[in-house]
Amino acid sequence: MTFHYEDERLLCEGVELEAVAREAGTPCYVYSSRSIVAAYQAYDAALGSLPHVICYAVKANSSLAVLSLLAKAGCGFDIVSGGELYRVLQAGGDPGRVVFSGVGKTTEEIGFALRSGIRNFNCESEGELAEIDRVAGALGVTARFSLRVNPDVDAVTHPYISTGLRDHKFGIDIADAPAVYARARDFRNLRASGVSCHIGSQILDYSPILEAAGKVLSLIGQLQADGLGIDHVDLGGGLGIAYQPGEQAPAIHEFIAALRDRIGRYGLTVMIEPGRSIVGPAGVLLTKVLYRKQSPAKKFVIVDAAMNDLIRPALYKAHHEILPLRRAGGGAIVADVVGPVCETGDFLARDREMTDAQPGEYLAIASAGAYGFAQSSNYNSRPRAAEVLIDGSGWRVVRERESFEDLVRGETR
Repeated sequence: MTFHYEDERLLCEGVELEAVAREAGTPCYVYSSRSIVAAYQAYDAALGSLPHVICYAVKANSSLAVLSLLAKAGCGFDIVSGGELYRVLQAGGDPGRVVFSGVGKTTEEIGFALRSGIRNFNCESEGELAEIDRVAGALGVTARFSLRVNPDVDAVTHPYISTGLRDHKFGIDIADAPAVYARARDFRNLRASGVSCHIGSQILDYSPILEAAGKVLSLIGQLQADGLGIDHVDLGGGLGIAYQPGEQAPAIHEFIAALRDRIGRYGLTVMIEPGRSIVGPAGVLLTKVLYRKQSPAKKFVIVDAAMNDLIRPALYKAHHEILPLRRAGGGAIVADVVGPVCETGDFLARDREMTDAQPGEYLAIASAGAYGFAQSSNYNSRPRAAEVLIDGSGWRVVRERESFEDLVRGETR
């Protein structure tokens, strides 16, 4: 197991996490390299001989060390900004295995992507198609594109991370897609190469993804009959992970087997964009207990990590298990785990049954590898956390903790 107890001490792979917390300081994100690579390889193995490209969703965790691990393993990348493309290239990623998604690509980002030689754009409006055509023409290149279609399928997830319904900002209504593809033939510097779809994130029942895939494949059959050279289908990501007891994460091999049954006969290259399912379980946020406080209504455990370090509980009411780095014989308590930020919404857990943690002890906020550091900020002028990568019995800091000087870098008075 990636995270496990030995002699009542929590380890990641072969490294005792309390030693990391003491030396690297807290708050601190810790990632397991073996877990990340194993998750990518599970997707790759499940797709087997079916032509495929796995494009890791960079937005989940854009650490250069994480991207470099995946690039060396042969992974492609799904990006949503020019900055993410820059990170992928700095990490050694192959631009020919990059897809550029997102509703608001700027002219500068489009040019950067074309000059870098990315594989494909996932496009979300006709205005975007026109701008990519214009920029590609100025550069003397042809841009491959897919339309991201909106299949009006409910992902049955948190409304903030559901993207496949008609009232969402994403994609083009699937009923309108044939006409959009037809009009796109007039663009001289574009080539329609695929159809893309992504209905949401943290999906624990993958049947909605299969429903969306069926609709997309039906569209592809229609487009091919109309003479368009559609050679791939991009079904996005969204596969969820188990954040709390009682949740069951979909098995990667079962999910992919179900997709293969539907796609194999179409002769298409399959592209998928997993993010959370690759890095989520591979990371924890280490934090130190600062104080204990009792109000008339409840107990508080005050720690040095805050909503600026991990905003998911405040933003989504997300659950993360909280584990002691050293299990002692003390009892359990029910408490709110809160940070130093001046917001009532600054909490990592509410009314949580947990270990009776005392000041000076360390905790691990579990399953924090996805959308943890990537969504962190400097709110309350708090330096962002350090990041650590573990490989077997060794570990290294892959992002230094920010300093006060970093907080004002680039500012003037």
